[in-house]
Amino acid sequence: MRRWEPFEWIVASRFLREGRWQTVFIVGGIAIGVAVIVFMSALLTGLQANFIRRVLTAQAHIQLLPAKEVVRALRERRTQETEDATLQAPLQRLKSIDQWQSVAEQIRAMPKVMVVSPSATGSALIVRGETSRAVSVVGIDPSLYFRIVDLPGMIVRGGVRLNPDDILVGTDLASDLGLEVGDKLHVTAASGADDVFTVSGIFDLGNKGANQRTTYVALRTAQSLLGLEGGVSSLDVTVSEIYAAEDVAQRITAQTGVEADSWIKTNAQFFSAVRAQITANTAIRFFVGLSVAFGIASVLFVSVVQKSREIGILRAMGITRGSILRLFLLQGGLLGLAGSAVGAAIGAAALLLWQRFARGPDGLPLVPVTLETVLFAAALLLATVTGLLAAVAPALRAARLDPVVAIRG
Repeated sequence: MRRWEPFEWIVASRFLREGRWQTVFIVGGIAIGVAVIVFMSALLTGLQANFIRRVLTAQAHIQLLPAKEVVRALRERRTQETEDATLQAPLQRLKSIDQWQSVAEQIRAMPKVMVVSPSATGSALIVRGETSRAVSVVGIDPSLYFRIVDLPGMIVRGGVRLNPDDILVGTDLASDLGLEVGDKLHVTAASGADDVFTVSGIFDLGNKGANQRTTYVALRTAQSLLGLEGGVSSLDVTVSEIYAAEDVAQRITAQTGVEADSWIKTNAQFFSAVRAQITANTAIRFFVGLSVAFGIASVLFVSVVQKSREIGILRAMGITRGSILRLFLLQGGLLGLAGSAVGAAIGAAALLLWQRFARGPDGLPLVPVTLETVLFAAALLLATVTGLLAAVAPALRAARLDPVVAIRG
């Protein structure tokens, strides 16, 4: 097919101007459709990103844990009595991942893996005066762990210093025990070991439960306190693509034999909700695009009927069928482009108004959204291509009109 010629552009724009009210209404319809697509896409993308950020605030993408202990019947003394007996599940004692250093090296060499951070986690009892609280003590290597969880950015008082006798506590635990930076805490682990720590910082993880029960100490300190000399109870892993976490976790388990749980697995209900949002957004865009296509096609079919005599005259003057075909394709493309431009502007204005007025009790936006250039470019391209495709059938009909019949009819 030849390039569109100036003549075709002139006639296409003239046809659109002569049916100006049809043009206005179809451009308005396209604009509303594109505005809905832009607004809903940006809103759902922001909502999804906000949810994921909250879920992964204090959580690694993948966590490796020691294998659970199971009870097995003695095969040498199997009798009817032992076969009928109910086996009681054993207590899960705190233990280290076997050869965790070599496992960590294997994981670091895998594609998409960014950071591997060892940690020693166990339960303990914090005593201050006559008050006590059961907490989870997490021993970390700050140089690695802070690349997974931005704990320095969550400190509300003090700092993130983690010397052997330092401890970081959550805001709710600090409130319950009346703690401030520099106060002393007596910590007793389940193993019976105990120590006295100095509060070096108070953090806010954005979750009351986590702020009440989570404390951080240096890795070696936790290993000594929890009876894990030289060992770790988990390996925290981050990957470059968060939605690939489950695939990477399965690959880690296959290569190392260590149980690996991704955030997708541990937050299955949340992930299902995210996938449902993505599906809903796709369905909305599809049906809006379909309605836009039918609107453009219907307007152009009417235009073919109304302009039959003019088309016949053009054909009698020597205008080729290819030119008539391109003429109506141009109309469809111009309608899509004009409607998408107006719709993108309306969508951007709606997003700005949402950002300004839709705020929570804390004064922050309910759902933070960003005006991404890619989204607007995609909307423009989608509507323009939809206009071209919708114009194919009317353009073919116009190109096939017999000049004599068209002039007489």
